[in-house]
Amino acid sequence: MLSNTRFSTATSNATTSAKPHSQTQSASDISSPLIQDEGDNKVLKLRFDVSQYAPEEIVVKTVDNKLLVHAKHEEKSDTKSVYREYNREFLLPKGCNPELIKSSLSKDGVLTVDAPLPPQALTAGETMIPIAHN
Repeated sequence: MLSNTRFSTATSNATTSAKPHSQTQSASDISSPLIQDEGDNKVLKLRFDVSQYAPEEIVVKTVDNKLLVHAKHEEKSDTKSVYREYNREFLLPKGCNPELIKSSLSKDGVLTVDAPLPPQALTAGETMIPIAHN
């Protein structure tokens, strides 16, 4: 009798917002947002480890002011079934143009998403709080 074993990886949903980072991003810091200067412009760089998925199983899209990364893998044979799913949501800064966002997939399975930031994106909603000196 053949047994039908099912393996699965838990689906994870994460919502993150952009915060400027001054240090360089390392491989262990892959899921942290990074804002880099590119000439006179600033670019939000996001990296996602999707090494367990084939390129055709990965979808990157924007809905309103959110960037969505979704990947899904299904594998079935007579003796087992494998199902993996990856979901990430990232809240884009106000004024970010979704048509200018670019993504690329490295050979080692790291998806990089670059979103050019408008100049006001880093200071929008910012209010300076005076410090009282007693």
